[in-house]
Amino acid sequence: MIEELLIAGLLALQDYVATHVLTCLVPAFLLAGAMVAFINQEAILGYLGEKANKAKSFSLAGVASFFVAACSCTVIPVSAGLYYSGAAIGVAFIVLWVAPSANILSLVYTGNILGGEIVVARVAASLAMAFVVGWVMTLAFRNEPREEIVASETGEKGEIVSRRHIILILLIVVSLLTPNYIGRTGPYWEKVLIWGIASIVLFGYALKMFSKDEIKSWLRETWWFVRIILPLLLAGVFAVGVIGKLLPEEWIRAWLGGNGVTASFLATMIGAVSYFATMTEAPFVDTLMKLGMGKGPALALLLTGPGLSLPNWIAIARVFGVKKSVVYVTTIVILGTFVGWFFGNFIL
Repeated sequence: MIEELLIAGLLALQDYVATHVLTCLVPAFLLAGAMVAFINQEAILGYLGEKANKAKSFSLAGVASFFVAACSCTVIPVSAGLYYSGAAIGVAFIVLWVAPSANILSLVYTGNILGGEIVVARVAASLAMAFVVGWVMTLAFRNEPREEIVASETGEKGEIVSRRHIILILLIVVSLLTPNYIGRTGPYWEKVLIWGIASIVLFGYALKMFSKDEIKSWLRETWWFVRIILPLLLAGVFAVGVIGKLLPEEWIRAWLGGNGVTASFLATMIGAVSYFATMTEAPFVDTLMKLGMGKGPALALLLTGPGLSLPNWIAIARVFGVKKSVVYVTTIVILGTFVGWFFGNFIL
């Protein structure tokens, strides 16, 4: 039995490393490093900082996150980069939630498999949960000291980032998204090829437009995220493989039927501990729905499956702190359960 569990964990780890580290995590870490190294922290404070208008900053973070196609692990360095650039804790955790749970790529794929009704519900539920998450994190940690970023004496926001930095960041985003958009239906080597071409263009531009000191600063910030996050992500993926081996399929089928609170809670917890790459949650949920899973629990799993995972919990605790991880995960589990029950009984 122990040998089977070890094999299951190693297979999960092998699959994750083979299909996600190069084309997903590497550009995500580069993006996080660039955000910390090149984005104007004073401007971030003005638009997304603790003193910014919450309705505006939360809305901006939520809407922008729809266009970041990232899994629950890939999004962590992006969110952390934003936070350590001066963004408010609520803003950072909205990005942490919306980007994996309801990005545009997963929404389109969900619509193709499960229909438009589920997509609309997923968007509405994700945004509603995002605002609650933003406020919960803001209120829970409003008195927590953090390194102060001093604004200029003029009090002006200024530009967030210069044109050449914008181009660099966009090239990093292209290297992150194009393999997973263009190459998602083909063999893995096509994704690697697309990523390689995008990366050559990216570093060619960086070498031409940036000084050695600027590049060193960028890579130094990138390495900080790699050193802090990657080992824990790999350990978490291994643990998920072991847990997946222990979960009996018959139990899942028997307890996820209907739209009750229990079914929604169980679906939320399955999603919260399991790892789903972007778009993989839709076919999984489709299979369970054909076996009798209710629409409410299905929605809860569609949200928490890609939005949370055991590796995600661990990495958040390492990057943001254990207390923030506990508050965030607990909030999502409660909201996911409520959303599944409410939408299942009154909307869907």
